[in-house]
Amino acid sequence: MGKEKYLRVIKDLFMKSPVVDANSIGRIVKSKKKVKQYDKQLIRNLISKDQIKRLTKGFYTMHEDPSLAVFCVKPAYLGLQDALSIHNLWEQETIPIIITSRRVRQGIRKILGANVLIRRISKKYLFGFEYIKQGDFYYPVSDIEKTFIDMIYFKQKISEDLLKNFKKSVNEKKLRGYLKVYPEGVRKNSIFVR
Repeated sequence: MGKEKYLRVIKDLFMKSPVVDANSIGRIVKSKKKVKQYDKQLIRNLISKDQIKRLTKGFYTMHEDPSLAVFCVKPAYLGLQDALSIHNLWEQETIPIIITSRRVRQGIRKILGANVLIRRISKKYLFGFEYIKQGDFYYPVSDIEKTFIDMIYFKQKISEDLLKNFKKSVNEKKLRGYLKVYPEGVRKNSIFVR
C-alpha cells in the first residue's frame, strides 16, 4: 500500500469516527515494516498540516469539540453541571465534565484549547447514562436522576432553583432504585428519600 493510499484510508477513518486512536492508525500502516514508527510520523504530519488534532495521548480528531475526550477515557460519561446544561436544568455556562471509572489523573486538563474537568468514580457507580445528541455527535450523558445523585456524591452545591428543577424532572422510582447502590450517607442527603 502506497503512502497516498494510507492517507486516504486514514482520512476515511476520521470521516467515519469522531475520535480515532493511534492503535487504529498503527494497524492500517503495520505492513510498512521498512519504516519504523511510520504511523507516529504520519500522525505528526497530519497534525502539523492541521488535518487532525490531538485530544489526549493517543487519541485524535478532526473536530473542535473538547467533549469528545469522553471517548478517550471509556467507560465514561458527561455529568454534573455539564449534564445539567445538556438536560436544560440550568442555564449557566459550564466546561465539559467527564466522569470515568478509569484510573486517570483527575482535575482540569486543557483539551483543544479549552478546560475539561475529569472526575473519577467507582465502577459500581458507573451507570445511569444515556446517549444524547449534542451538535453532530451522540455523547454519553448522565440521566437526570444520576446527575442529582452525582451532585450529592461529589458534594456539589444545589441551589433552591436547581432543586425545584430537579423536583419537577426526576423520576422518583428510578432515583430510589439508583440510590440502593450507594452508601447511607448519600441516600440520607437525597431530599427525595424520606
